[in-house]
Amino acid sequence: MVEADVRPIVVGVDGSTAATHAVSWAAQEAVRRDLPLVIVHACALVPVAVPYAEALVPAYHRAQLEYGREWLDAAESAAREAAPDVHASTDLARGWAAEQLIARSASAELVVLGSRGLGGFTGLVVGSIAVAVATYGHCPIVVVRGADARTEPRHEGPVVVGVDGSPTSAAAIPFAFRAAASRGVPLVAVHTCLDLPLGGFGEIGVDVDWDVIEREQRALVGEWLAPAQAEYPDVPVELVVARYRPAHTLLEQAENAQLVVVGSRGRGGFRGLLLGSTSHALIYHAACPVAVVPPRP
Repeated sequence: MVEADVRPIVVGVDGSTAATHAVSWAAQEAVRRDLPLVIVHACALVPVAVPYAEALVPAYHRAQLEYGREWLDAAESAAREAAPDVHASTDLARGWAAEQLIARSASAELVVLGSRGLGGFTGLVVGSIAVAVATYGHCPIVVVRGADARTEPRHEGPVVVGVDGSPTSAAAIPFAFRAAASRGVPLVAVHTCLDLPLGGFGEIGVDVDWDVIEREQRALVGEWLAPAQAEYPDVPVELVVARYRPAHTLLEQAENAQLVVVGSRGRGGFRGLLLGSTSHALIYHAACPVAVVPPRP
């Protein structure tokens, strides 16, 4: 059991290879943070819509629960193999996976998921559960994909964070600094001046002095980073200022990173849109694990 005042790292599993990679990542992160790991599998015990269902339903539900226990046992073994010192426990829940994980995110430090589960279709690069939890989760959500979802995790790359002055960006910055500090790697802070195509300015006859804009933006980003940088003075910081399209720039930086961190919604988000286009693009296409950080309460 997890102590009431300790917020654990929660990882969802479903027997898939992607979930096993997520467990390994989560176990290592739990040891880095000195937190317990809770491995969750949710069984949606729905009725069986076939003739003679009354006789089949109990056996079907028992089979679901047995598979769930087997997957949890295998996941716990994978966690201990990845991080022998991890304090891991398992939780066989009843209900829909996304709902269960979103509910648990309210009392978790972090929720970790694989990029695709057993229900995924060929060519679908990220599972619907991962998107749902990243959209509605109450704590930071990590979708493990890319290099850490293969046999050779990337341990030397930097942590990358997207910054844009929004409230979610303000929450993502300290998360990213802490991740970089715990791994002993640099932080790459990515900021884009505009979300618009550059060609549009030339077409309407606007002359833009990008050198001046870049200097101003670098100074502004320095102000945004300053509080967290003061807390983690030993973390080297590289600032990348691009002219437009944050998703494109972050995806490029993610190629050599071990983690990319973004807010759940940026400055360009529409009211009511809980997951921004940049964070959405990253959890679909990034070459490394993606942390989606909600704004602070």
